[in-house]
Amino acid sequence: MSAPEASIPRRLWSLSWPVIGLNVLNVLALAVDTAMCGRLPNAEAALTGLGFATQLVFLLMVGMMGLLVGSVALIARAHGAKDRERVDHVLAQSLQLTVILGVVVGVLGNVLAEPTMRLLGARGEALSEGVTYLRPLLAATAFYYLSLFFAGVLRGVGNTQLAFAVALVANLVNVAINYCLILGNLGFPSLGVFGAAIGTVSSQVTSVVLIVVMLRRGAVDALTVRFTPRRIDGALARELWKVGFPAATDLVILNASFLSILGMLGRIDQVAVAAHGIGLRIQALAFVPGLSISQAVGAMVGNALGARRVDEARAVTRAGVALCALVMTALAIPIVLGAQPIVSVFDVPAGTPLERYSIEWIQLLGYGMPIVGVHVALTGMLRGAGATWTSLQINLVTTVVQIPMSWALGFPLGLGAWGVWAAFPISFVLKTVIDVFVYRRGSWARVGTRA
Repeated sequence: MSAPEASIPRRLWSLSWPVIGLNVLNVLALAVDTAMCGRLPNAEAALTGLGFATQLVFLLMVGMMGLLVGSVALIARAHGAKDRERVDHVLAQSLQLTVILGVVVGVLGNVLAEPTMRLLGARGEALSEGVTYLRPLLAATAFYYLSLFFAGVLRGVGNTQLAFAVALVANLVNVAINYCLILGNLGFPSLGVFGAAIGTVSSQVTSVVLIVVMLRRGAVDALTVRFTPRRIDGALARELWKVGFPAATDLVILNASFLSILGMLGRIDQVAVAAHGIGLRIQALAFVPGLSISQAVGAMVGNALGARRVDEARAVTRAGVALCALVMTALAIPIVLGAQPIVSVFDVPAGTPLERYSIEWIQLLGYGMPIVGVHVALTGMLRGAGATWTSLQINLVTTVVQIPMSWALGFPLGLGAWGVWAAFPISFVLKTVIDVFVYRRGSWARVGTRA
């Protein structure tokens, strides 16, 4: 029998709050980098380089996003069906694939880092700073991917507290190293953006080591981690590909959207690129609660459908939409009203073009947050159900609208950077309208993979 709907919001929140905490900590790691680098003597070049580097890191997440979404969806369904053998098999295979993918992306990323940054429009000192920041991160890509992977599979079996606790420790490591190495405090050398990268990589390594040790000691009954090499299961790999490929392509499309914005901004004013990087840090932090609830919705929908409880999956979705919209609206108000103090945290000089651009971008993000909340909750439903092709189609259609809209508002209509940015929140209105139609049609509840 399905759980009573009245209990679902409580269950959803219980699963969501550690995910929110975890994702806030992950974003804070980047925000700390940005805030401390904003106090360097060459702050504008450093922040511009970080803006380009951040976009490239997002681009390199494509393959891992597909693997992660596929793994979590399959594990959540198997866990909901109480099929422990299936959970263990998917975990072992996905773990191997994560390591392989991380090594490949790390090598290729380092080779292509500088030419890709140039292609994005980085030049001069900003290019040098961006590449300096990227090199250590790319070398440790496997650890970054593993930290995301373990957090995802823990979410899939309903345990979000462990990943949150580990993230607390890892972020303390990040802050401590950043404090010492970015600005040269406590007698350490001032390494600038390179020091920021060392702090981030150290925190990722710490996270992976702690989670592996705890799982190996039996901290989570539902998961058993083994590192014995296994032959790749082709059938499972194809199943992961079937579910994960659309999610990966989804990220490609999202990156195309952001890269188009970055390219347009670079042609308007390089300072707008630096502001874009600051805004992305704020966006990443502000959107965390909604995206975290979305991840919890996906796990609970996967569990419910794995147990053949479609009514519960629908109830989870409704609760997720309500909670996401409420939380994102509550956060949007202080972001819109407090944009200037928020920007000042990054030590941006008052009255400069960088401050003006940053405030414009942050306020636009704030205005769009309530509708984004509804969209991300429904996206979580689709991913949890394995209906990732539907999510991809929605994103493709709306991005095809958003990119020309950014260009039209920014250039022919003469609205500059504000116009380029404005099309981004506007596109979420269209996304949400389509999402609601898909939810009501109900085909998502019949899509997915076997438990």
